[in-house]
Amino acid sequence: MRGRVLIIDDEPEIRRNLKVGLAQEGFSAVACPDGISAIHELESAREKDLMYDYLVTDIFMPDIDGLKILKVIKKQYPELPVLVITGYGDVSLELEATSEYNTAYLDKPFEISELVKALEGLSPSSVSSGKPEVEEEPAMRESITSYLTIKVLDQEKSMEIYKKLYYMDGVQQCEAVRGDFDIIIRAQASLQEEIDDLFDKIGKMDGVEIVSMSKVERPKLDRDVDEFISIYSKLVKESESASSSSKKTGTTSYIIVDIEKNAIQKVFTTVFFIDEVVFCDVIEDGSKLVGMVTGHNSG
Repeated sequence: MRGRVLIIDDEPEIRRNLKVGLAQEGFSAVACPDGISAIHELESAREKDLMYDYLVTDIFMPDIDGLKILKVIKKQYPELPVLVITGYGDVSLELEATSEYNTAYLDKPFEISELVKALEGLSPSSVSSGKPEVEEEPAMRESITSYLTIKVLDQEKSMEIYKKLYYMDGVQQCEAVRGDFDIIIRAQASLQEEIDDLFDKIGKMDGVEIVSMSKVERPKLDRDVDEFISIYSKLVKESESASSSSKKTGTTSYIIVDIEKNAIQKVFTTVFFIDEVVFCDVIEDGSKLVGMVTGHNSG
């Protein structure tokens, strides 16, 4: 056998053709329709001591695009050779993909012989099994995040109230909205007592009425998906946030949606990986998702 190949592509016909074509060339191939199933498959293979020799991934998929998958996989499996395939690429996309170690790029459509040649041009993986050793980071206390929705009772003082709320210590985001309430606050602190003190202070302000208070909860995700999101957050989301002010200016909006508890993983991961989403949180015992969307990247 020439090697084990994991394929990620959302088009059934392409998955089928690649599996058959690679099998005829002496490879063993497994195909996944999306990023989440591929994450599960990679982790399962590692636990069974049957690591893949190559990964072939499309870029545009329904849940997580291939470049995002690539960043995390290169962190988790640094020696795994990756071939990025796409029918909608350009020079900048190719450069971004191939900037990762031991990664190649191939435009669709292509012949199986071209695919095999591209795979053979990659350096073979020097790690066949086992979970790579990583340096243990010092344990850090997780910050506590909560939402507060507020109705302004005196509209003539709405700007004054908004500015006062905006500059309060512990208020990470403060946005004026339309609907059943006028302002939504995302507060963050190291202790629950600090959050409680902040909300108590806000509740005593003249001209405001607290509509709801909701603590952010850790979404209930599969272990390997949770690990994937944690790594991606550190590699991408946190660095993006650090490059700009925590209290962003510009066009922003909030989404608040009801979700079924058995669909929390699918909904959360879909929203989390949208580029324009600054953050998304789960509240109210996993029955609602709150997200902030920015217009900064929309041009």
